[in-house]
Order: sequence, then C-alpha cells, then structure tokens
Amino acid sequence: MDTGDRLRAVLFDMDGLLIDSERLWLEVEEEVVTWLGGTWGPEHQQRLLGGSLDKAVRYMLDLTGADVPPAEVRRRMLEGMAERLDACVPLMPGAKELLAELRDAGVPAALVSSSHRRLIEPVLDAVGREHFAVTVAGDEVTRTKPDPEPYLTAAARLGAEPRRCVVLEDSPSGLAAAEAAGCVTVAVPSLVPVPPAPGRTVVSSLRELDLSRLAALVA
Repeated sequence: MDTGDRLRAVLFDMDGLLIDSERLWLEVEEEVVTWLGGTWGPEHQQRLLGGSLDKAVRYMLDLTGADVPPAEVRRRMLEGMAERLDACVPLMPGAKELLAELRDAGVPAALVSSSHRRLIEPVLDAVGREHFAVTVAGDEVTRTKPDPEPYLTAAARLGAEPRRCVVLEDSPSGLAAAEAAGCVTVAVPSLVPVPPAPGRTVVSSLRELDLSRLAALVA
C-alpha cells in the first residue's frame, strides 16, 4: 500500500500494548510490597499504569512506610521483571501481524516505553529487532510519560513530524504523552477504560488495526 506523505511512522507502547505484561508486573509488585511489609492489589497497580519505575518505587515506599533505600526497591523490581521476560515474552494478539504488515510496506515502527532498557531488550529479541527502526526506553529520557518527551524523541529520531505519526497506547498516561507531542492516537485499553477524545480512536484489540486504517487516521 502506498501511504504517500501522510502516515510517516507508527509508535508502539510496550507494556500492556505490545506485550501482555501487566499481569507479570502485578506479580513483581506484590512480591516487592510483601517484602516491604505491606499488601498490594490491582487497585494499586492501576494507579501506576503507564508511569515510570521511579514513580512506582515512591508509591510503594509511601504506601508501606518502609525504611528501605529506593535503589534497592528499584533493583528488586527490575530483577523480578527481567527474570520473567527472559523466560517468556507474551505478545498481545495481533501484534506480530501488524508489525509485519508495517515492515513489508516500509512504514517505520518505533518502540517507546516507560520501562528501562534492561526490560526492553528481551522483548526486542522475542518480537524481532528488525521490526523497529527506533527504540526509546524510560531510563533514556529526562522526563517520562505523561510528558511528551519520549514520543517527541522517537519522532525526531525517525525524522517524522509528530502529526504524521500514529501512537498505539493502552494507558491514560501514555495517551496524554502522545497527544501532548501532537501525535494521532489509538487507544487499546488493557487494565483501565479509556474514553474517546478528539483525535483519539479506541479499539479493543490490535487485531482491529491494519495499515489501511492507521493511514486513514492521518490522511
């Protein structure tokens, strides 16, 4: 398909959008908070959806009142998640098919995540590095989502105007970042509902998306 000068790139979030990792994060968070002496549930995870690791660490320490260095909490979170992703990367339905279609059509894709580089690497190995022209990790930017910096960084590296990029996100925080960057957005909600908004398309699965539909959103 010829997309002309309209759609320049598709930018993918990772956790909860490209991979079914939120249940893995919940396991890790429960383990760490139990170690800190507190209790954790889905209602706590939802407060952190799409946010940075540092935000999660601060929240856990405030919640439990534990006198533990933030660096140690961060280390346990990263190690627990890395161990799970090294063992298995659960892709979301439709992810591989959409990435393959974009690659075959010559439309660049980027992976833009709040997760640290250590957690992105096993995902790239599982999905296929050849699918992504650019990757941006949460520990490689000054300000993470909901700030627009991650998406502005990806668009700049691709040499694409943000308004000609479509961002696929599952969380309100990530959508706020993409919309502040001036990108077209598609929400694929995972843990929390996402309401429609001007310039935002909401679908239930990546299986509902293909290159033709994404290009039409930018045209």
